[in-house]
Amino acid sequence: MSPVLAGLLQLLALIAALALAHLPLGNHLARVYSSGTHRRVERWIYRGVGVDPDAEMRWPAYLRCVLVFSVAGVLFLYLLQRLQGVLPGSLGFASIDPDQAFNTAVSFVTNTNWQSYYGEQAMGHVVQTAGLAVQNFVSAAVGMAVAVALVRGFARSRTGELGNFWADLVRGVVRVLVPLAAVAAVVLVAGGVIQNFSGIHEVGQFFHGRGAGGSQEWNGGAVASQEAVKMLGTNGGGYFNANSAHPFENPTPFTNLFEIFLMLLIPFSLPRAFGLMVGSVRQGYAILATMATIWAGFVALMMWTEFTHRGPALETAGGAMEGKEVRFGIGGSSIFAVSTTLTSTGAVDSFHSSFTGLGGGITMLGMMLGEIAPGGVGSGLYGMLIMAVVAVFIAGLMVGRTPEYLGKKIGGREIKFAACYILITPALVLVLTAAAMALPTPGHSMTNSGAHGFSEVLYAYTSAANNNGSAFAGLDADTQWFNTTLGLAMLLGRFLPMVFVLALAGSLARQIPVPATAGTLRTEKPLFTGLLAGAVLIIAGLTYFPALALGPLAEGLAS
Repeated sequence: MSPVLAGLLQLLALIAALALAHLPLGNHLARVYSSGTHRRVERWIYRGVGVDPDAEMRWPAYLRCVLVFSVAGVLFLYLLQRLQGVLPGSLGFASIDPDQAFNTAVSFVTNTNWQSYYGEQAMGHVVQTAGLAVQNFVSAAVGMAVAVALVRGFARSRTGELGNFWADLVRGVVRVLVPLAAVAAVVLVAGGVIQNFSGIHEVGQFFHGRGAGGSQEWNGGAVASQEAVKMLGTNGGGYFNANSAHPFENPTPFTNLFEIFLMLLIPFSLPRAFGLMVGSVRQGYAILATMATIWAGFVALMMWTEFTHRGPALETAGGAMEGKEVRFGIGGSSIFAVSTTLTSTGAVDSFHSSFTGLGGGITMLGMMLGEIAPGGVGSGLYGMLIMAVVAVFIAGLMVGRTPEYLGKKIGGREIKFAACYILITPALVLVLTAAAMALPTPGHSMTNSGAHGFSEVLYAYTSAANNNGSAFAGLDADTQWFNTTLGLAMLLGRFLPMVFVLALAGSLARQIPVPATAGTLRTEKPLFTGLLAGAVLIIAGLTYFPALALGPLAEGLAS
């Protein structure tokens, strides 16, 4: 079987699996966040935390709960890392340095999972399971809660109430993430992913240029359970430095395709939940169609760049195999790379820095779009809905009508919130990249010079500010400068957009619905899907094109 055909068959199998899961999971998500009942374990949690899950919140109260919960998570995870040296199950690893502990705590709480350390050489079992794995669950649940609050803003009227953050958080963990992750972990164990609490083992007889010899040390861990929620919650933080390219995390082509399925499962199902909650399934399908079109287009473009790149060595190998695992091939690696950067997952099964110049640019552009096709768990849906508001506003300007979306008028207040949401992340990426390139010290972390070296820095800040977490990996990011500035980019890139999402939700929820007329833009039609996809690509392209021209485009055109 040719590598191209193998890649296409994997793609078709993935699409079929997602199509089968979309309906039941979307229905389940809508029921979870519309339910008025509480399960016994949920009531125990509410009683332990001391909150009333039935108390409705306006957007400022909802935002305060998000921030308080997240700050508490950062402090707990920071202290856990700083105390690792005296904790049991540390495998003899020392406590984490302050700047790296800050970076890692912020990274996992913001659902970014950027890692400037070697997981198997730095983090013991306690930090991995009680710290990092827990944040994989709750940070994903926070994203879904904020998305649901925005959906309620569209669905409700004459009220500023958006639901209860604590109820949304707990339901997301208990009813969605934990059951799905448990099933996924069993599948991964069956596929060969390890799951244990063993210590460090010395493995010998590795082949090198002068023959066999030498040894390496490997430690075990609860890898399958963390891998399951890492992909399902679009987190991305790997137990090992090689992440999903490591055979302990991702041993076979089957587990590779299953992990891609996991990272796309909830983001592609949330649009149906959105349609059900606003009372129009067709609106959900319009959002889904936009997400799927952009994702499929990126996959096709990535496969084309990686399979057809010219050169004798590349043609002999059947494509650009540098930096890719032979067991996954170009097809599997291309689908994974596009999916992990168009969501906020950040996991990698290949070395993005070794992709072709244009291929590396595609992974970067996927993050620059705002990771909305289909995006992270929760963040993808609310990001796409923000873009839908902008697209409706543009259409209204073109025809001279007051723009409306789902019966809500999009006025000056709403479009200002949407514009602020869109501008925050590019400002963080471009300002911090410019500062890193202008100052003398950060440049020492670059492995390469020229366009590729610039791409390393641009990719790092793009990944951090968009809460992705993947890296070109040619950049030495374990420095005080990068640990601090990337940590700040992750914090601001996660929570500042949430401020405007929730403010927009509150503004929409207070409105009185406007009845549809003959002049109302039909936002459930293919025409709107095309308009929305065009708005996403044009806005991101215009914002980032100069930076892309200095990095991956310059490298791709020169090769």
